[in-house]
Amino acid sequence: MNIINSDETLDDLQLNGIYVIQKKNGFRFGVDAVLLANFANVKRNARVIDLCSGTGIIPFIIAGKTEAKKIIGIEIQEDMVEMAKRSVEYNKLNEKMEFIHGDLKDIELLKNIERAEVVTVNPPYKLQNSGIKNIEDKNAIARHEILCTLEDVIIACRTVLKDNGRMFMVHRPDRLVDIFTLMRKHRIEPKRVRMVHPYEGKAPNIVLIEGQRDGGKFLKWEPPLNVHTNNGEYTDEIMKMYNSHKV
Repeated sequence: MNIINSDETLDDLQLNGIYVIQKKNGFRFGVDAVLLANFANVKRNARVIDLCSGTGIIPFIIAGKTEAKKIIGIEIQEDMVEMAKRSVEYNKLNEKMEFIHGDLKDIELLKNIERAEVVTVNPPYKLQNSGIKNIEDKNAIARHEILCTLEDVIIACRTVLKDNGRMFMVHRPDRLVDIFTLMRKHRIEPKRVRMVHPYEGKAPNIVLIEGQRDGGKFLKWEPPLNVHTNNGEYTDEIMKMYNSHKV
């Protein structure tokens, strides 16, 4: 079969020779996914589950940067799962990676997956009624809470985490109160937060959050991360994350 279709690109992550397949004109990964994959603390031989996985960019970055034993992506949009599976085939990572077409609200599905030490999630950021023009649009599904809510995401994280396992999420700062409230409600204790700013002196537009299933009450606030210099280039820290490649 053809690994790459005519409407797709094969993009080099410059991580141990790993490539990912993406649509030329569809939803493509951005800096959020790179930030989250680098924020997640994945120890050697860990099991990782990535929710809202899309075409699998976070699992592929984790595969390239860590010694995780098994990485599973769960995504509700079947065509994205199909693309991610072809990326697995292309990179010959079948023994290490798996993608599942499924709904994170399907608790029975989640309970049938072996629990993980680490869960990552880059969920839809925007509330369902915030300016959607077409709820069937794949970009809208990725960005708006159409097929799942923030609470659905938190419940799914708790379901698939081992006892004391860690959840890593990227979101928007304006939803931080909602995130902390729902994490506490479902007994995932916020442990670490980092604000991400587009430039130094600008308000943060991304937040990275680590939580622990049934963890103790202690929150660490990390130094801010600036994505760009005043000249518009990536900062040194961001360039290290990208290993000199661009999205």
